[in-house]
Amino acid sequence: MNEELLRLWRAGAEEPGTVLLDGFHPLKHALRFGAAVRQVLTADRAALAALAAELAPDVAPAMDALAVELPEAALRTLAPRPHPTGVIALAVRPTAGANRAALAVRPRPAPVVLLENPRNLGNVGAVIRLAAGFGAAGVVTTGELDPWHPAVLRGSAGLHFATAVERLTLPELPAGPLYVLDPEGADIRATAFSDDAVLAFGTERHGVTPELKARADELVAVPMRPGVSSFNLATSVAMGLFHWMSGRPPGAPV
Repeated sequence: MNEELLRLWRAGAEEPGTVLLDGFHPLKHALRFGAAVRQVLTADRAALAALAAELAPDVAPAMDALAVELPEAALRTLAPRPHPTGVIALAVRPTAGANRAALAVRPRPAPVVLLENPRNLGNVGAVIRLAAGFGAAGVVTTGELDPWHPAVLRGSAGLHFATAVERLTLPELPAGPLYVLDPEGADIRATAFSDDAVLAFGTERHGVTPELKARADELVAVPMRPGVSSFNLATSVAMGLFHWMSGRPPGAPV
């Protein structure tokens, strides 16, 4: 039985578009936001059910129906460093076409976050988690990093499924006024971000490229104490999205 479960898992993991959900929270959010979850393996089905009943009763029945128990030693052959919650799952990521269509919707009710050539998997995951929490329309990355890498999914707690996450080139960016965060820009407090904005952030070391700057409708900067070189990427995104939200009327939907 265990060998058959392992075989099915490995076969499923090789299917195109399949992503790994490592831990309870990515699985919870994937189910909550309508992802197609194919397989769920856990070292302790009863413990998983108890955790779901406590933290996610809305998806507990679906989680329980999918969960299959596997000895921890066998589970470790699939995830050598399993999450402390002892559960892994396979889900289907939205297609690039579906993400592009979601990003292209106009009028757009919330900004898109652009990360130009990000390098740190955990930071990208944190940004996606922020974007989902603020109700952003999506997160776009450029460069080589895969925004659906398992470590990014772990960092986002599976909130990829709550927004559109896609890797694009600069010419493929969604339409809308482009605000680029740059130290040479105008004080962010003097600029209002529209709902259909694209908010662009570069790397902590190099900032944004000249090509992206040239595309900007406006350069904006977050005031920073002299001698401090940069903010963490996720912190900068949080400030940008909070600035946008602060311009909306109280009680506006997220």
